[in-house]
Amino acid sequence: MASLINSTTGSMPNKALMPMFNGRPDPVLQDAMKKVTPQQITKAKATATDFESMFLNTMFSQMTTGLKGEGPYGDTVGTGPWRSMLTDEYSKNFAKSGGVGISNEVFRSLILQQANKS
Repeated sequence: MASLINSTTGSMPNKALMPMFNGRPDPVLQDAMKKVTPQQITKAKATATDFESMFLNTMFSQMTTGLKGEGPYGDTVGTGPWRSMLTDEYSKNFAKSGGVGISNEVFRSLILQQANKS
């Protein structure tokens, strides 16, 4: 699934006339995006990406908790902080690259909520 948030062409895939949801055009999101300001859209994109990054960081941290003695620091005092920073950077880069699709759903929900408020 192409990311709505992190694409280089804005919030719409190249061949679509409107944003996509589950592989189909999403007129509801298109109408909602007309009702909110560009600043709200930018903030919703950042919030959705940060949320996905936080989720991925938790997932990656759980994946590496059982590893002992691996990596450049071996089984030393520096292993914990190093691995923590590494998983944090992995999750941020993974989310920026499109992630696993959580940010798309969060972005859509945030925009629909903002449009309904105004």
